Order: sequence, then C-alpha cells, then structure tokens
Amino acid sequence: MNTLTRPTRIIVQILLLAISIAWLFPFLWAVFNSFRDYAYTSQHGYFSFGGLTLSNWANAWERGGFGQSFLNSAIITICAVILTLALSSCMAFVLSRFSFRLNIGLLGFFVAANLLPPQSLLVPIYRMFRMIPMPEFLSDSGTLLNTHAGVILVNVAFQTGFCTFVLSNYMKSIPREIYESAEVDGAGIWRQFWTLTMPLCRTPLAALATLQTAWIYNEFFWATVLLQSGDKFPVTSSLNNLQGSFFTDYNLLSAGSLIAALPILIVFFVLQRQFVSGLTMGSTKG
Repeated sequence: MNTLTRPTRIIVQILLLAISIAWLFPFLWAVFNSFRDYAYTSQHGYFSFGGLTLSNWANAWERGGFGQSFLNSAIITICAVILTLALSSCMAFVLSRFSFRLNIGLLGFFVAANLLPPQSLLVPIYRMFRMIPMPEFLSDSGTLLNTHAGVILVNVAFQTGFCTFVLSNYMKSIPREIYESAEVDGAGIWRQFWTLTMPLCRTPLAALATLQTAWIYNEFFWATVLLQSGDKFPVTSSLNNLQGSFFTDYNLLSAGSLIAALPILIVFFVLQRQFVSGLTMGSTKG
C-alpha cells in the first residue's frame, strides 16, 4: 500500500524530474553544440544560441575516418563477444555441473580477476604482446602488438570472468534431475552441454551478449594502447583524430562522439529488454 502523502509524492516526483534533467543535460547540450559553428561559439561562448550548421557532422565523418573505424569496431566487438560467450559457457558448465576441490577456488579466481584495474596490467601486457610473434600477413610489426587479434584477446580475458560467474550461477539453478535423465538416455557430457544446457541458457546468453556488445564497443583504453596505426583504430579511439595539437573544436568533437554512439544507441533501443534483464540478472537466481 502506498503510504506517501500527496505533497510527499509531488516532492519526490519533482526531485526525480530534476535529477533526470541534470543527467540528460550534458547529452542534450552535446547534441545542440554538434550543430553549431565553432567560430560563432568562440565569439559568443558555448552558452549562447545561434550559429547553426550541419558541416560538423560531415567534417567529423571525414576527419575521423569513421567508415574504416566502424568496420574495425565491428570486427573487434563481434569476435570478442562470440569468443567470450563460448569460453565462459564452457567454463560455467564445468563449474556448475561438476563438484571438485578447486571448484570454488576457480570461481573466486574469475571474480577476483575482474577487480584488477586495467591500468595496473598495462606494462606487462604491452611487453608480452610485443614479444609474441605473429605471421606477417596478420601483423605489420610481426608481433601481436598493433593487431585486432591483440585487442580481441584482451577484451576476452577481462570479460570472461564476469560472464563465467553469471552463467555458472544461472546453470546451478537448472535441476540436476534433468542431467540424470539425460545420462539414463545415453547423453554424454558434450550432448548435455550443447543440446540441453545451452538452449536453457538462451535468456542469460542474450542478455550477456547485449551487455558485452555495449562494453566492448565502448572500450577505449586497450584499443588506444595496443593499436598504433590509425587505420586499425575502432570508433572510440578514432575520436582522437578530431582533437587538434593546439586547440580542440568541441562542436566537431560533439558531432563525432554522437556518430560513434549511434550504433550502440540503436542496439540499446532494439534490445532494451535484454539490457534490463542483464542488469537484473542474478537477483532471483541463486
């Protein structure tokens, strides 16, 4: 039963509206400034009105090289998401299906790995990638450094622990009687995993795929560190091309940021149910 009085509800609604406006204001202001001329804003200030233009979007697309960048982001994101879900599904199945001495320890290891800040591993990973050889047709430098494969592997390594933790908790909720019946029918471990467990995990897999797509697509740190060629940069790293040496046109940068955000916004609006289920995943499963 709702115990809030009418004045209290009005105050709460006003407070929530104010918070929503404060949260949306930077985004809406970036949209507004992306349609404004730099010369006008430099003369009248950013908190002025006027100087509308559409040239920022065309200039941002050309200077940022977004055509190639979107392709690079698609390669990195799709490959990393598929590898992450494939590996985490296998590990989660083993951790949830079998009981052995290192079961809890392995699960704790996966969780602990997500607590490490990426910056603390920058130097060792960079030096390791510089020493790992790669075929010349896959790498200009002959090493794993400056390759899409290196960025994909780093994303898989950092995201697999979280996905394993979520999937293992979900798989533990599957009744063991189902597996016992499958064993009686002669189903082996692989068949139990592929034809029994995976279909039952469609919901968490869809939610994780949606979340991972957003996280990996928006990843900036490792792509900027491990990639050294502009033609291999994903969208997030290509935004650096819009910054000058002595000054930055923030109207142009706003337009480029919105261009970079468009694909993930489309994914969100199309798959928002999976986003929501991904955020609430584990709240009702033990």
